[in-house]
Amino acid sequence: MSEPCGVIAELLQELTKLPGIGPKSAERIAHFLLAGDRRHAVELARVLLAMAEKIRPCRECFNLTDQELCPICRDPKRDAGVICVVETPRDVNSLERAGTFRGLYHVLGGRFAPLEGMGPERLTFSALVDRVRRGGVREVILATSPTVEGDGTALYASNVLGPTGVTITRLARGLPSGSSLELANAQMLAEALEGRRAF
Repeated sequence: MSEPCGVIAELLQELTKLPGIGPKSAERIAHFLLAGDRRHAVELARVLLAMAEKIRPCRECFNLTDQELCPICRDPKRDAGVICVVETPRDVNSLERAGTFRGLYHVLGGRFAPLEGMGPERLTFSALVDRVRRGGVREVILATSPTVEGDGTALYASNVLGPTGVTITRLARGLPSGSSLELANAQMLAEALEGRRAF
């Protein structure tokens, strides 16, 4: 069986680097992009290039945006007195789909993973403490994943936020232990937010 030509082989190699895309899926995607009307491929390439050039962390919360502030931080209807601390921008999307949280977010950029070299210095804790110290924040909700790493991250956050005097809560354990926010449905997230407890 012959190997694919250079450019197609490169495309297949890049596609298999994406999460959940194995060799067979990569081949299906590549053939879809190459079959018939190639405008799909051109448009996808344009959007990917724009994403690489324009998307950056929000100056305030570190969510992904193409402007200085993300749409949530710019929204005057949001309650700036409540900040929900999450691990990744995907967690923001999960909570927004639940539709019950009307405060602001703070994206840490990951969670503690000492074996992978992910310690507190690589996360956005100092920016979080600065936000709280500026004033106006009544509550910080720690919405890290209910895993050992997520719990360790939440414990560290509560320790660095403790001296500020802000109320610190944690999502209720309506979320399955050992899971992540992105796997929870909207109802589970809504119940976890409603049942949050002091940390």
